[in-house]
Amino acid sequence: MSSTTSSIPEHALLNLAAHLPTFTPRTPTLSLSPLIISTPNGNRPQKYPINIRITAPTVGSSLPVLLLSHGQGSSNNLSSLNGYAPLVDYYASHGFVVIQPTHLSSKTLSLGAKLKLGEPPLFWKSRILDFHDILDAQSDIEAGFPAIAGRLDWSRVGIIGHSMGAHTASFLLGAQYKSPHTTITLHDPRIRAGVLIGAPGHDGPDGATQTPMAKSVAPFFAHTDFNTMTTPALTVFGDEDVPDYLTTRGVEWHRDPFVLGGGDKKDLLTVKEAGHIFGGVSGWDVRETGEDESVERVGVVCRMAGAWLRRELGMGDGDKSWEEACEVLKGLEGLGSVEGK
Repeated sequence: MSSTTSSIPEHALLNLAAHLPTFTPRTPTLSLSPLIISTPNGNRPQKYPINIRITAPTVGSSLPVLLLSHGQGSSNNLSSLNGYAPLVDYYASHGFVVIQPTHLSSKTLSLGAKLKLGEPPLFWKSRILDFHDILDAQSDIEAGFPAIAGRLDWSRVGIIGHSMGAHTASFLLGAQYKSPHTTITLHDPRIRAGVLIGAPGHDGPDGATQTPMAKSVAPFFAHTDFNTMTTPALTVFGDEDVPDYLTTRGVEWHRDPFVLGGGDKKDLLTVKEAGHIFGGVSGWDVRETGEDESVERVGVVCRMAGAWLRRELGMGDGDKSWEEACEVLKGLEGLGSVEGK
């Protein structure tokens, strides 16, 4: 199936990425924010319930659900339900219902050490449990947004995360925290597939390759075991995404979910000349993208990850979507490449 023409115009600066297939025409979307989700299992203090944004196509039924976990970054609002418009707009306009929470680590809350949750300021466990609570609240979500009631297929749930959000997603897909004395498993089998963009890697059980900054704010990175991550996953890797502030291992650190991931269906999308924001996945025209701003690179991430999700979530002719997109990408070598195992 080739890309379908839509009357809704695409960005003129997509350039070569415009040749990658979308498989469905773009449709208008509608959004509700915030919808408040309670956390009866004690994931959060009552003062800070989960606030979510839901964005959905205006048409269609049996729509798959795509959870989105934000990263951190230097911007004041993007690490929240207000961020990641390029991803949200693309996926909602192509048939997904996107649900994005504001995690306790968000700069919009700036909680830091104010809460005594027994973990560093990034609230890594709370972030993961946010999605357990969201998936437990399916009926509340549909009741709170009547325009989507009865239109969601909760048996087809995927997740996409960027940076710290990719760490969150990897644990929902089966990765574990393992230290000599502790094993923490937060896998949620209701999630069928996940996309990990700019994911943190592994630094060995003793954190030998972690920088002092990483040991201070994210010591848990050293204890991630990807071998137990058996749910299908697409790792999105930027070949100029140098994480010198977190690890001494260089760009290869970000490949770890693919290289070390267990089970079948592990794929790797390498985006050429991409830094950590991949051209601007966290927002259009934002300062944290810097010189990496590229509508074309965002287009590569959106379209290739979209094709992969179509295959994994069984959307229409999705079983061939990834293969077709990969074949097209081969003719656009300046954009990126794919590997599988």
